[in-house]
Amino acid sequence: MRRHLPLRVAAASVSALAISLTLVSTGVSAAMRGPSGAHPIDIGPAVVEPAVVEPDQTSGAAARAEQLVAGMSTAQQASSVVMGHIPSVDSSALSAYMADTDLGGFILMGANIPKTEAELRTVTAALTVDPALPPLIAIDQEGGYVSRLPWDEFPASSVLKDRAPEETAAAFAARASLVARGGANVNFGIVADTTADSSSFIYGRSLGADPKAAAERVASAVTAEEPFVASTLKHFPGHGAAPGDSHSLVPRTDKTLDEWLRSDALPFVAGIDAGASMLMFGHLDYAAVDAEPASLSARWHEIAREDLGFDGVMVTDDLGMLQSTGIPEYADPVANAVAAVAAGNDLVLTIAHSAPETAGELAAGIAAAVEAGTLPAERLQDAAERIMTLRLERAASGAVWAPCATCTPVP
Repeated sequence: MRRHLPLRVAAASVSALAISLTLVSTGVSAAMRGPSGAHPIDIGPAVVEPAVVEPDQTSGAAARAEQLVAGMSTAQQASSVVMGHIPSVDSSALSAYMADTDLGGFILMGANIPKTEAELRTVTAALTVDPALPPLIAIDQEGGYVSRLPWDEFPASSVLKDRAPEETAAAFAARASLVARGGANVNFGIVADTTADSSSFIYGRSLGADPKAAAERVASAVTAEEPFVASTLKHFPGHGAAPGDSHSLVPRTDKTLDEWLRSDALPFVAGIDAGASMLMFGHLDYAAVDAEPASLSARWHEIAREDLGFDGVMVTDDLGMLQSTGIPEYADPVANAVAAVAAGNDLVLTIAHSAPETAGELAAGIAAAVEAGTLPAERLQDAAERIMTLRLERAASGAVWAPCATCTPVP
């Protein structure tokens, strides 16, 4: 499984937002708080020392995950690999949704973000049915164009793409601390796509037009985020080569695998090597590699696992986007979810076109496919174990982010 190294980033260059943080220990061991000599992160008005997941804790989480998943029914395993969403800030509704569905994750969208950070912590707390095993609570907090948290005023990709990697590290360390302080434990926030086309919808969200330069910033962002939250690289294998917006169509390119490896792959490789916990697959058609979109392609998942060595959690981009294309073969959300898991995804994400019952229907469809023999039970078990391992790792941090009453801004 993944190995996280001590973070050594000084982010004194980040100011602009008076963010006062402190790490409140809840029985955190010295190893998890960071080994002796590790540099804390200066995020402006406060200096905090991030949690670090050590190799023995990671292997322990994997062993425990295997035990827990072995005791789950097929239906429970299927629910655990679905990340759902309902547009609400009502604690009772959110708690009931998670209790009724037993989902492995929930994604916070704009409709889940209240006016204050304190209220957001109430929202995220309501999503946790079992405090010993919190779900994966994700958010798209890239900063700038895609920003769910209105109080995130740190530099975003549109600015960072022309600056040194150290500034990317500083911004994403601070950004990740905001995500963690709000109660989320996953950030779908690191765009590893690259394009020099300023008319592309992904241009302003990318960390660079040149893949080599972007790779350095992506690696810096991952290293900075991981001690706070599970960082996610998106949208594999990259929007840059395939023009068009995957929210409404399946962008296509004829770029070969060899060409991809020399260009668009570089930021993803750098992010994987830096220890990213998650890899999000885009609805992108690299026709020379596979006729299926990458999100439903066994070949692209094989490339990520075997060629690039990614051993974390693979997650789809919102499956509702496939329905939005209007392509008949993607009209059935349950069929899309089953195909996604079969291809190698560990977590399926549903937002667009979703009703409160949609996530449960996807889980039921995945379970039914296993019972029918059309989806190997081993594939579902592997996915459930990877999700469970990440949930246990995040729970094991034992740290709670809270406002620091005595901190003062750094001049």
